[in-house]
Amino acid sequence: MKKYFSLVLFAHSVFALPFAMIGFFLGVTTTDHPFNWVILLLVLLCMVFARNSAMAFNRYLDRDIDAKNPRTNMRDIPAGKVSANEALIFVIANCVLFIVTTAFINPLCLYLSPVALFVVLFYSYTKRFTALCHMVLGLGLSLAPIGAYIAVTGHFALVPVLYSLAVLFWVSGFDIIYALQDEEFDKGEKLHSIPSALGRKKALRLSEFLHALSAICVILPIVFSTFSWAYYIGVTFFCSMLIYQHLLVKPNDISKVNKAFATTNGFASVIFAACFLLDAFLRTIFKF
Repeated sequence: MKKYFSLVLFAHSVFALPFAMIGFFLGVTTTDHPFNWVILLLVLLCMVFARNSAMAFNRYLDRDIDAKNPRTNMRDIPAGKVSANEALIFVIANCVLFIVTTAFINPLCLYLSPVALFVVLFYSYTKRFTALCHMVLGLGLSLAPIGAYIAVTGHFALVPVLYSLAVLFWVSGFDIIYALQDEEFDKGEKLHSIPSALGRKKALRLSEFLHALSAICVILPIVFSTFSWAYYIGVTFFCSMLIYQHLLVKPNDISKVNKAFATTNGFASVIFAACFLLDAFLRTIFKF
């Protein structure tokens, strides 16, 4: 299992999983649907299986590209730690487990499961033909909050869609920052990305714009729901982390990309979700 955890970078679940918890508890606290441990466990399993499928498929599909790139040539498949066939079997197994798990939640989750899998798997192809690949990655992760909400309620609603949009813009923005490392490699291999298409300066400006949209989307729920001080702290921290990562990375200095990508965004999602959950607890206790 250790080598498969390495293959899918399990620690990076910190980006989408907290927003799945937001979607789940939003469904519990704003509707008449009760908390259900079984549904929570099934949501967590869906998150694991979907992410395993997407990440392993990306590593499988990009194995030849990764072998050429000095930054990625020590990833598990090029380095021989996991064979291509093992990775593909792992992808198929997780796809099947994801669909089976959704069947135990509700019919809508089951019906939408192939769509969700298509989005998260399709991302791996996009860098071959469009610079909008970052947006497709963001779309894949944005399914977490709305998917968890649907698991609880069986229907769509506006506020969880706002959180999904927040994830879409947030992930797209920081993936552009991450792709700065491969700007020249992508050009040489005729791969598509925002940095290779626009250059560093314009790519960072676009990332800033997307992060501004993400900030707006975590603020807008205040218009539609009542929140306590805990949520406002979470929003402030999340927006501060968006700003901070842009202070770390400059067009003439991308040495802190990894800190901006992993550490800053990891803290942003975890602390924001923790503040949301604290707010939900306070609203449940004090009935406001």
